[in-house]
Amino acid sequence: MPALLDTLVRHGYVFLTLWVFLEQIGLPLPSFPVLLAAGALAGTGRMNFGLALCLGAVATLTADLTWYELGRRKGIKVIRLLCRISLEPDSCVRRTEGVFEKQGARSLVLAKFLPGLGAVATPLAGIFQMRLRKFLLYDVLGTLLWLALYMGLGYWFSDQIERIAERAKALGSWLVVIVVASLALYVVYKFAARQKFLRELRIARISVDELKKKIDAGEEVTIVDLRHSLDFEAEPETIPGALHLDSKELGEKEGLLPSGREVVLYCT
Repeated sequence: MPALLDTLVRHGYVFLTLWVFLEQIGLPLPSFPVLLAAGALAGTGRMNFGLALCLGAVATLTADLTWYELGRRKGIKVIRLLCRISLEPDSCVRRTEGVFEKQGARSLVLAKFLPGLGAVATPLAGIFQMRLRKFLLYDVLGTLLWLALYMGLGYWFSDQIERIAERAKALGSWLVVIVVASLALYVVYKFAARQKFLRELRIARISVDELKKKIDAGEEVTIVDLRHSLDFEAEPETIPGALHLDSKELGEKEGLLPSGREVVLYCT
């Protein structure tokens, strides 16, 4: 926090705008410490609250419109890309798609506050051809709410944040080492979990060619399409004869699949 305050004092609005844009475009750079610091500086008269809020909104909306347009032009491929680079491949974007399916455009209001949702909600809006006017209405509302909340907290607790910054400054370089080491450990843990997941997935995997050979040979194979309804709507093509089921349905209900047959599950 002290380093952030010093950087914002020196470079101010340019640093704030760039940092927020980079986070919203997809880099793992959390913006809330920067927004808190900007609010704290505004509370002590060293930054203009309204101007900082406007610049943060411009940066956010620029990134969001980029993702919206990519979703509109490239379709479900954008979601697959986000899924591949996710540190949590087991959950990937399924939870996000569930929220988007239930809330629709309203999910954009909450997207910035929910881990994972912010990265996927904007391209999903483009994938499903949400009207630009509607997208902007909800996205602007969500953006302003997100920025105003964190900057407002920094403004309200500016005195306390200044004191915390001074105490943290006393730790000097040790504070940087602790923060960097903690972040590195978290990334390593997530990466190891991802590799384990992928190894387990490869063991139980069947290729497209292998499945086609089984079907052509007349083997009794039950194919279950477990894609989320949003994925299916965006790309409705399916394997002939496949059952389209929800993963929750598969786990909660018995007797959905015939016994004594090999079962192949297909998802994104």
